[in-house]
Amino acid sequence: MLDVGCGTGSTTLAVARLLGANGRCIGIDISDPMIAVARARAERESAPASFIRANAQNHVFEPASFDMIFSRFGVMFFDDFVRAFANLRRAAKDGAELTFVAWRSPAENPFMTTAERAAAPHLPNIPARRPNAPGQFAFADQRRVYRILEESGWAEIDIRPIDVACTLPEKQLVPYLTRLGPLGLILHEADDRTRTQVTETVRAGFDPFVHGAIVRFTAACWMVGARAPSTLTAPKEAASALRGGVSGMRRSDGTGATAVTDIWAVAQKWLLGISPPDWSGGSAG
Repeated sequence: MLDVGCGTGSTTLAVARLLGANGRCIGIDISDPMIAVARARAERESAPASFIRANAQNHVFEPASFDMIFSRFGVMFFDDFVRAFANLRRAAKDGAELTFVAWRSPAENPFMTTAERAAAPHLPNIPARRPNAPGQFAFADQRRVYRILEESGWAEIDIRPIDVACTLPEKQLVPYLTRLGPLGLILHEADDRTRTQVTETVRAGFDPFVHGAIVRFTAACWMVGARAPSTLTAPKEAASALRGGVSGMRRSDGTGATAVTDIWAVAQKWLLGISPPDWSGGSAG
């Protein structure tokens, strides 16, 4: 199994524990510091997991080597999405599953954009988010995600909206809003006076989400699934099947779930059910 944009390895290690000694779980991320942490965690736990510091868009994987490829918010940062997912397709065995979670639109995720909106009067140079550009909301458009997967060789594409209730300790809110996202990048270079003024203003903007000692918000995401078609499938037949539209993830006969499927049923809880969220998650694949 391959975890794309694995960050510090939380999901990779969770799946590795489920697989045990008979499985092979690999995480890939472009961040040196995060991969270093992931490797240290795997060593401490003696977990059957390994980690690669590379960009999944162009890393040369062993062809047809993975039964499943998954990602928790780690696939929205590629420079060339079709090239990246085509590279992952080459690394997947015929019939392998691709599953990932990605953010829906900024409008559906007000918690994620509150900081930059609140800071805008003080920081007019905050970069505007560009639709479809690599970044947190690159996969906001469901039809675009479908086209990317179709063009990169994936079949049985399933894209469904999910809304996940999340919590965060209130004491972690300021570190979160001042270190992550566009605001975090700008505050890193701001002087102390500006940083203090902006932080106070932005913190007030989050008041609607604060309930005592807990911050509550909803993460509006896509749960995306696809399958690597058999190389014996004629291209025209595969394209025809894909044009059938977004449908449920189909299995050969709907019975006799494989071990990979059973493991994924549990792994989904790590992808969707973490509370409070693990803010040390993946970066660009």
